[in-house]
Amino acid sequence: MTQRILFVLTSTARMGESGEPTGLWLEEFTVPYFAMRDAGHRIDVVSIAGGAVPIDPRSIGGESAQVPENQRYRDEPELAEMMRSTRSVQQVNVAEYDGAFLPGGHGTMWDLPDNRVLARGISQMFTAGKPVAAVCHGPAGLIGATLPDGRPLVAGRWVSAFTTEEERAVGLENKVPFLLDEKLAALGARLVKGEPFTPVAVAHGNLITGQNPQSAREAAGLVIAALERRDACEPVHQAAG
Repeated sequence: MTQRILFVLTSTARMGESGEPTGLWLEEFTVPYFAMRDAGHRIDVVSIAGGAVPIDPRSIGGESAQVPENQRYRDEPELAEMMRSTRSVQQVNVAEYDGAFLPGGHGTMWDLPDNRVLARGISQMFTAGKPVAAVCHGPAGLIGATLPDGRPLVAGRWVSAFTTEEERAVGLENKVPFLLDEKLAALGARLVKGEPFTPVAVAHGNLITGQNPQSAREAAGLVIAALERRDACEPVHQAAG
């Protein structure tokens, strides 16, 4: 059955005071986008501020250029055009969708954590038993989400996200506003960490997270499975590499 999935992307193009270019990490969008679209689901894409989505230039060249889904993206000019004129997250009712996916990119560290519209929608969606997924820095969008009793949504749940070790490896440990895995742990998340830059994805009930760009495919697979099995309640690990 076709279900409606909302992708929420960053609108931040520069890293704080450093001014270093950032934005969406392309592979973390294209891999799950095409996986879910090919599975027959309808995808709507919004960004935090609306308008053009900045794409991290580091995610376009090099090895990223060889990612098949990135090549598909380049071959679909209508998709690239859509990414230049997204609606803002405030223009949709997040909770009305059947699931949500939050791709990463360092830009998310600035505009996802404090967005109340996103936090409220994710909270409502999760409470309704719908799949809520995020990969790499995308879990920054889970920080403000809460359960009906006010506890952090991630408290006591298995969560994977870009690690401090990976942040050091890319030389951005001192440029991000906080270290994502440490912030999630402070909220009570039970961190699931693999070796740097290896695919790791985890589902704890309807919360699905992946550690890094290499985990986007595994996270997408868990989302598709969750859409087919809405009553999932046991933590399920999936890793490759």
